[in-house]
Amino acid sequence: MAKSTYKDAGVDLDKYRDAMGRLPRLLHRTYTPRVMSADGGFAGLFQLDFANKLFARNYKDPVLVACTDGVGTKLKVAQSIDHHHTVGIDLVAMSVNDAICCGAEPLFFLDYIAMSHDDPERLEQIVEGISEGCLQADCSLLGGETAIMPDLYAHGDYDLAGFCLGVVEKNGLLDGTSISEGDLVLGLASSGLHSNGYSLARKVVFEKAGIDASDQVESLGTTAGKALLEPTRIYVRAVRSILSHYRVKHVVHGIAHITGGGLFENLERILPDDKHAKIDRGSWEIPPVFPWIQNLGEIDDDEMERVFNMGIGLVFVVSAFYAESIRTQLKNHKIESWVIGKITKQSRGASWS
Repeated sequence: MAKSTYKDAGVDLDKYRDAMGRLPRLLHRTYTPRVMSADGGFAGLFQLDFANKLFARNYKDPVLVACTDGVGTKLKVAQSIDHHHTVGIDLVAMSVNDAICCGAEPLFFLDYIAMSHDDPERLEQIVEGISEGCLQADCSLLGGETAIMPDLYAHGDYDLAGFCLGVVEKNGLLDGTSISEGDLVLGLASSGLHSNGYSLARKVVFEKAGIDASDQVESLGTTAGKALLEPTRIYVRAVRSILSHYRVKHVVHGIAHITGGGLFENLERILPDDKHAKIDRGSWEIPPVFPWIQNLGEIDDDEMERVFNMGIGLVFVVSAFYAESIRTQLKNHKIESWVIGKITKQSRGASWS
């Protein structure tokens, strides 16, 4: 009887070693001075403050902020056209964009990658994207885990999960409690679908309309696959810059990340019980990818607004006096924004004005 091996069962340890050897450079390029050397160890090491006095944060009452998320069925689009770099950016974005809603500075990121088989080239593409996302978010890719599970995933399938740890001074924590009547709601432009609504988008585009991922879409100026793979915008640098600009006054009263559930549901999460957001329909530009999907699938407006971000990836609730100053700063970060609504004294929620 032939001897059984791990390779026969679907896991090639030599290929796995090759894959792991490609990753350290992608981690190291994200390291900040707070990362402590621990190559080959069982965990990543990160010191909360800088040893260098010039860059010391001197935290007085730090609060740790933890987030986790995935990319969802957007991965199926990446797999369909064998393009795996951008979903790594998405993975980072979904967690760090949550962390900044609390006013936090993302410190480091961890990933979990589950694959059907050993594929060093594909793994390298994915982690290259994760590394790029961490650079955009000014956080360190501290470590992660890669699991090869041939019996759990169909050949070529993989899944991603990400974990972010951030920190914020307790007196700078944003929880929405300071949102007041008369505050303005600023909508920050998304880059497209980001990483939500893909079960519906894929069904409409690929199944109902019969469009191939490689098909050119004239109204979008690109292929269907590339349009759907546009990576999630990372807002960390802009948000951190704006929050640090107002060191004395707290002029940003709340931040909401617009993900699954759409604008109303996510905005409502940060509102006090007696505050209501009145949103002006038509006050921002909707990217063409949304009407394209809506027309293909004959989707009702209410369903679109509940499933997709519709062009608003992040929301600020701010003191009206500082709204234009904040918008100017966002423009300097190449992020378009609009005044999309106002806070009223009414039962908690969000609705069209």
